[in-house]
Amino acid sequence: QVQLVESGGGLVQAGGSLRLSCAASGRTFSSYAMGWFRQAPGKERELVGTIKWSGGSTYYADSVKGRFTISRDNAKNTVYLQMNSLKPEDTAVYYCAATAFDYYSDSPADFGSWGQGTQVTVSS
Repeated sequence: QVQLVESGGGLVQAGGSLRLSCAASGRTFSSYAMGWFRQAPGKERELVGTIKWSGGSTYYADSVKGRFTISRDNAKNTVYLQMNSLKPEDTAVYYCAATAFDYYSDSPADFGSWGQGTQVTVSS
C-alpha cells in the first residue's frame, strides 16, 4: 500500500486560489499514477484529474479544466493540485489517491490507496 498524506485545504473566497499537496510514502514503486477526487455533500465522489508519475501526463475533468492544474515532484514523491478561479461549486472534501493501473481511470474503485481527505470550502 501507498501511504498518502494531504495538506493545504481550507476556506477561500470565490475567485481565489488554493494549492493542495499529497505526499506519498511506502510502496510508491507500485503506483503508476495519482488522482485527485472530490466529494461534495450529497454527491458522488468524482474524479478531478490524474497525473502519471512517469512523464507527468495529466487528465482533467471538464468541470475543472482550465482552472485546476495537477503537478508532481517525483523526487519528493509529492503531487499537487493547484486550484485557481475557485467557485462555490468546488466546495468538497478533496482526496488524493494512487493507482497501479497503467491507464487513466475515473473510477474510485481503481485507486487502491487514499489519503484522509481535506476540506476545501469556497465562499460566495
